[in-house]
Amino acid sequence: MPHELPLDELSRVIARIRGLLLTEEKVGRAVEHLALAIRDAIPGTVGAGVSLIDARGNRTSSGSTDQIVLRADALQYELGSGPCLTAWAAEETVFVEDIRNDPRWPEWTQAISKLPIRSLLSAPLLAGRDCIGALKIYSAGTGTYNTGTARLLELFATPAATLLAHIQANETPHRISDSLASALHGRDTINRACGILMERHGIGPEPALQMLMSLARAQSTPLQQVSAALIAGTPTRRD
Repeated sequence: MPHELPLDELSRVIARIRGLLLTEEKVGRAVEHLALAIRDAIPGTVGAGVSLIDARGNRTSSGSTDQIVLRADALQYELGSGPCLTAWAAEETVFVEDIRNDPRWPEWTQAISKLPIRSLLSAPLLAGRDCIGALKIYSAGTGTYNTGTARLLELFATPAATLLAHIQANETPHRISDSLASALHGRDTINRACGILMERHGIGPEPALQMLMSLARAQSTPLQQVSAALIAGTPTRRD
Protein backbone atom coordinates (compact mmCIF):
# COMPACT_ATOMS: atom_id res chain seq x y z
CA MET A 1 0.00 0.00 0.00
CA PRO A 2 1.26 3.51 -0.79
CA HIS A 3 2.29 5.62 2.19
CA GLU A 4 1.69 9.32 2.77
CA LEU A 5 4.42 11.67 3.96
CA PRO A 6 3.43 13.71 7.06
CA LEU A 7 3.16 17.44 6.44
CA ASP A 8 5.96 18.32 8.86
CA GLU A 9 8.26 15.83 7.15
CA LEU A 10 7.25 17.20 3.76
CA SER A 11 8.24 20.69 4.85
CA ARG A 12 11.60 19.43 6.13
CA VAL A 13 12.34 17.60 2.88
CA ILE A 14 11.50 20.59 0.71
CA ALA A 15 13.67 22.78 2.94
CA ARG A 16 16.48 20.25 2.63
CA ILE A 17 16.20 20.19 -1.17
CA ARG A 18 16.29 23.98 -1.29
CA GLY A 19 19.28 24.05 1.02
CA LEU A 20 21.19 21.46 -1.02
CA LEU A 21 20.63 23.25 -4.30
CA LEU A 22 21.17 26.77 -2.97
CA THR A 23 24.65 25.82 -1.76
CA GLU A 24 25.63 23.90 -4.91
CA GLU A 25 27.28 25.64 -7.84
CA LYS A 26 27.65 22.74 -10.27
CA VAL A 27 24.69 21.09 -11.99
CA GLY A 28 26.31 17.65 -11.98
CA ARG A 29 26.61 17.55 -8.20
CA ALA A 30 23.23 19.21 -7.71
CA VAL A 31 21.34 16.48 -9.56
CA GLU A 32 23.19 13.78 -7.59
CA HIS A 33 22.20 15.39 -4.29
CA LEU A 34 18.62 15.82 -5.46
CA ALA A 35 18.28 12.16 -6.47
CA LEU A 36 19.44 10.99 -3.04
CA ALA A 37 17.10 13.40 -1.24
CA ILE A 38 14.08 12.25 -3.28
CA ARG A 39 14.84 8.56 -2.71
CA ASP A 40 15.12 9.01 1.04
CA ALA A 41 11.98 11.16 1.25
CA ILE A 42 9.38 8.95 -0.45
CA PRO A 43 8.40 5.70 1.31
CA GLY A 44 8.80 2.51 -0.69
CA THR A 45 11.32 4.04 -3.09
CA VAL A 46 14.45 1.99 -3.77
CA GLY A 47 15.99 4.28 -6.38
CA ALA A 48 15.68 7.77 -7.83
CA GLY A 49 17.13 9.74 -10.67
CA VAL A 50 17.22 13.24 -12.10
CA SER A 51 17.80 14.09 -15.74
CA LEU A 52 18.27 17.51 -17.30
CA ILE A 53 17.21 17.43 -20.95
CA ASP A 54 17.78 19.95 -23.73
CA ALA A 55 15.28 21.03 -26.39
CA ARG A 56 16.30 18.16 -28.67
CA GLY A 57 15.62 15.46 -26.09
CA ASN A 58 19.28 14.89 -25.18
CA ARG A 59 20.50 14.61 -21.60
CA THR A 60 22.83 17.38 -20.51
CA SER A 61 23.25 16.24 -16.88
CA SER A 62 21.97 13.31 -14.85
CA GLY A 63 22.13 11.98 -11.32
CA SER A 64 21.10 8.61 -9.93
CA THR A 65 21.17 6.79 -6.61
CA ASP A 66 22.49 3.46 -7.92
CA GLN A 67 23.50 1.41 -10.95
CA ILE A 68 19.96 0.07 -11.47
CA VAL A 69 18.56 3.57 -11.97
CA LEU A 70 21.57 4.50 -14.09
CA ARG A 71 20.97 1.51 -16.39
CA ALA A 72 17.20 2.08 -16.65
CA ASP A 73 17.82 5.72 -17.56
CA ALA A 74 20.55 4.93 -20.08
CA LEU A 75 18.21 2.54 -21.88
CA GLN A 76 15.58 5.26 -22.22
CA TYR A 77 17.99 7.52 -24.08
CA GLU A 78 19.43 4.70 -26.16
CA LEU A 79 15.94 3.68 -27.29
CA GLY A 80 14.46 7.18 -27.41
CA SER A 81 11.48 6.06 -25.37
CA GLY A 82 10.52 5.74 -21.73
CA PRO A 83 8.61 7.38 -18.86
CA CYS A 84 11.21 10.07 -18.17
CA LEU A 85 11.22 11.26 -21.79
CA THR A 86 7.43 11.17 -21.84
CA ALA A 87 7.21 13.24 -18.65
CA TRP A 88 9.61 15.78 -20.16
CA ALA A 89 7.96 15.94 -23.60
CA ALA A 90 4.36 15.98 -22.36
CA GLU A 91 5.17 18.15 -19.32
CA GLU A 92 3.01 15.82 -17.24
CA THR A 93 3.68 13.36 -14.42
CA VAL A 94 3.86 9.75 -15.59
CA PHE A 95 2.53 7.06 -13.24
CA VAL A 96 3.10 3.32 -13.71
CA GLU A 97 1.58 0.87 -11.24
CA ASP A 98 3.14 -2.24 -12.82
CA ILE A 99 5.63 -1.78 -15.65
CA ARG A 100 5.00 -5.34 -16.87
CA ASN A 101 1.41 -4.44 -17.73
CA ASP A 102 2.02 -1.00 -19.23
CA PRO A 103 2.02 -0.91 -23.07
CA ARG A 104 3.41 2.59 -23.59
CA TRP A 105 7.12 1.80 -23.98
CA PRO A 106 7.37 -1.84 -25.16
CA GLU A 107 11.06 -1.75 -26.13
CA TRP A 108 12.14 -0.08 -22.91
CA THR A 109 9.93 -2.36 -20.80
CA GLN A 110 11.49 -5.41 -22.44
CA ALA A 111 14.99 -4.00 -22.01
CA ILE A 112 14.58 -3.49 -18.24
CA SER A 113 12.67 -6.73 -17.63
CA LYS A 114 15.55 -8.23 -15.62
CA LEU A 115 16.01 -5.15 -13.44
CA PRO A 116 14.23 -5.05 -10.05
CA ILE A 117 11.82 -2.31 -11.15
CA ARG A 118 8.06 -2.74 -11.06
CA SER A 119 6.39 0.61 -10.34
CA LEU A 120 7.56 4.15 -11.00
CA LEU A 121 6.75 7.82 -11.13
CA SER A 122 8.35 10.51 -13.27
CA ALA A 123 7.58 14.23 -12.91
CA PRO A 124 8.68 17.05 -15.23
CA LEU A 125 11.04 19.75 -14.00
CA LEU A 126 9.16 22.91 -14.96
CA ALA A 127 11.05 26.17 -14.58
CA GLY A 128 8.61 28.86 -15.64
CA ARG A 129 7.54 28.09 -19.21
CA ASP A 130 10.49 25.79 -19.79
CA CYS A 131 10.70 22.07 -19.02
CA ILE A 132 14.36 21.36 -18.26
CA GLY A 133 14.14 17.65 -17.43
CA ALA A 134 12.45 15.14 -15.16
CA LEU A 135 12.62 13.44 -11.77
CA LYS A 136 11.88 9.75 -11.44
CA ILE A 137 11.49 7.26 -8.61
CA TYR A 138 11.42 3.47 -8.79
CA SER A 139 10.08 0.70 -6.56
CA ALA A 140 10.72 -3.05 -6.64
CA GLY A 141 7.07 -3.75 -5.82
CA THR A 142 3.83 -3.12 -7.70
CA GLY A 143 1.30 -0.55 -6.54
CA THR A 144 3.83 1.34 -4.43
CA TYR A 145 2.76 4.76 -5.68
CA ASN A 146 -0.57 6.54 -6.13
CA THR A 147 -1.91 9.97 -7.04
CA GLY A 148 -0.87 11.27 -3.63
CA THR A 149 2.71 10.19 -4.26
CA ALA A 150 2.56 11.85 -7.66
CA ARG A 151 1.51 15.16 -6.07
CA LEU A 152 4.33 14.77 -3.57
CA LEU A 153 6.92 14.30 -6.30
CA GLU A 154 5.53 17.34 -8.10
CA LEU A 155 5.91 19.39 -4.91
CA PHE A 156 9.59 18.42 -4.84
CA ALA A 157 10.02 19.08 -8.55
CA THR A 158 8.74 22.67 -8.49
CA PRO A 159 11.43 24.29 -6.28
CA ALA A 160 14.08 21.92 -7.62
CA ALA A 161 13.44 22.99 -11.22
CA THR A 162 13.71 26.68 -10.39
CA LEU A 163 16.97 26.23 -8.52
CA LEU A 164 18.50 23.87 -11.09
CA ALA A 165 17.66 26.34 -13.85
CA HIS A 166 19.40 29.04 -11.80
CA ILE A 167 22.52 26.87 -11.43
CA GLN A 168 22.51 26.19 -15.17
CA ALA A 169 22.24 29.90 -15.87
CA ASN A 170 25.21 30.65 -13.63
CA GLU A 171 27.31 27.95 -15.31
CA THR A 172 26.59 29.27 -18.81
CA PRO A 173 25.51 32.91 -18.46
CA HIS A 174 26.41 33.84 -22.02
CA ARG A 175 24.35 30.99 -23.48
CA ILE A 176 21.27 30.91 -21.28
CA SER A 177 19.09 33.24 -23.40
CA ASP A 178 19.78 31.30 -26.57
CA SER A 179 19.21 27.99 -24.78
CA LEU A 180 15.88 29.14 -23.38
CA ALA A 181 14.74 30.43 -26.76
CA SER A 182 15.74 27.14 -28.38
CA ALA A 183 13.91 25.13 -25.73
CA LEU A 184 10.72 27.16 -26.12
CA HIS A 185 10.85 26.86 -29.90
CA GLY A 186 11.45 23.11 -29.63
CA ARG A 187 8.52 22.66 -27.29
CA ASP A 188 6.21 24.57 -29.64
CA THR A 189 7.36 22.50 -32.62
CA ILE A 190 6.73 19.21 -30.79
CA ASN A 191 3.29 20.37 -29.62
CA ARG A 192 2.30 21.41 -33.16
CA ALA A 193 3.42 18.05 -34.56
CA CYS A 194 1.43 16.21 -31.89
CA GLY A 195 -1.61 18.29 -32.83
CA ILE A 196 -1.26 17.22 -36.46
CA LEU A 197 -1.09 13.54 -35.47
CA MET A 198 -4.06 13.91 -33.13
CA GLU A 199 -6.20 15.38 -35.91
CA ARG A 200 -4.95 12.97 -38.55
CA HIS A 201 -5.45 9.79 -36.53
CA GLY A 202 -8.18 10.81 -34.10
CA ILE A 203 -6.02 10.10 -31.05
CA GLY A 204 -5.24 11.82 -27.77
CA PRO A 205 -2.11 13.83 -26.85
CA GLU A 206 -0.18 10.99 -25.18
CA PRO A 207 -0.62 8.46 -28.06
CA ALA A 208 0.36 11.25 -30.46
CA LEU A 209 3.52 11.93 -28.49
CA GLN A 210 4.36 8.22 -28.38
CA MET A 211 3.88 8.01 -32.16
CA LEU A 212 6.16 10.99 -32.66
CA MET A 213 8.84 9.50 -30.39
CA SER A 214 8.61 6.19 -32.27
CA LEU A 215 9.20 8.01 -35.56
CA ALA A 216 12.23 9.78 -34.09
CA ARG A 217 13.64 6.50 -32.82
CA ALA A 218 13.04 4.67 -36.12
CA GLN A 219 14.77 7.44 -38.06
CA SER A 220 17.55 7.97 -35.48
CA THR A 221 16.62 11.64 -35.62
CA PRO A 222 16.07 14.18 -32.81
CA LEU A 223 12.45 14.59 -31.76
CA GLN A 224 12.38 18.29 -32.66
CA GLN A 225 13.73 17.60 -36.15
CA VAL A 226 11.12 14.90 -36.83
CA SER A 227 8.42 17.26 -35.56
CA ALA A 228 9.60 20.05 -37.85
CA ALA A 229 9.64 17.69 -40.85
CA LEU A 230 6.10 16.55 -40.07
CA ILE A 231 4.90 20.15 -39.87
CA ALA A 232 6.71 21.07 -43.10
CA GLY A 233 5.12 18.14 -44.93
CA THR A 234 1.58 18.95 -43.81
CA PRO A 235 -0.34 21.11 -46.31
CA THR A 236 -1.60 24.40 -44.91
CA ARG A 237 -5.38 24.36 -44.60
CA ARG A 238 -7.09 26.95 -46.79
CA ASP A 239 -10.43 28.48 -45.99
